[in-house]
Amino acid sequence: MKTSLPALFTRRRAANDGSAPGSPSPGAGHVHQFQQLILPHLDGAYNLARFLTRDPVLSEDVVQDAILRAFRAFSQFRGGSARAWLFAIVRNCARSALMGGAGGLASLVIQEGGLNDDARAQLMDQPDPGPTPEEEVLRKADISRVHAAIEAIPEPFRETIVLRDLEDLSYAEIATVTGVAIGTVMSRLSRGRAMLAKELLPARKADDEQSRSVK
Repeated sequence: MKTSLPALFTRRRAANDGSAPGSPSPGAGHVHQFQQLILPHLDGAYNLARFLTRDPVLSEDVVQDAILRAFRAFSQFRGGSARAWLFAIVRNCARSALMGGAGGLASLVIQEGGLNDDARAQLMDQPDPGPTPEEEVLRKADISRVHAAIEAIPEPFRETIVLRDLEDLSYAEIATVTGVAIGTVMSRLSRGRAMLAKELLPARKADDEQSRSVK
């Protein structure tokens, strides 16, 4: 269900990464570690940006900006889920892009460094519950229909559904990305899946009835 990531880095943007003139270049070890931990998650980053912005062109800019920010802030990464850390930055960049870079965005986003070690440890101790009936519906439904239904539901349910059901993040990782408690994540998932099921189930019933009439 993942969306392929288009080519992101143009020469113009890659050459101007926001570093101060004359600043030292990152060491080879820093670059190698970044490539190993962060770059494998580019497809997921684009997938998240695509559903948050609903604009494939803007999504490319969002992911490119997020990767550049992640590279500059990589020294702040303290372990844990590199994917969740990157997705938090993507989420911040997407909101900033949608708001036109408004200066008041700071109150809406979490820090790029993510949660502290104690908070992360507490989150990781929380088990994920088993699949719900709504989740089973989503898994069996037509992919294009699910994507259309996901785009139609409001935030923050849309981003939570994408992070959980499309990108397979744990509840703890989603809590890290969105900066909310696991209970809130579970509530958003429950409500979001109910919205999707309401849209998908009637269509499935109609398809089944049509199939039976043909037989």
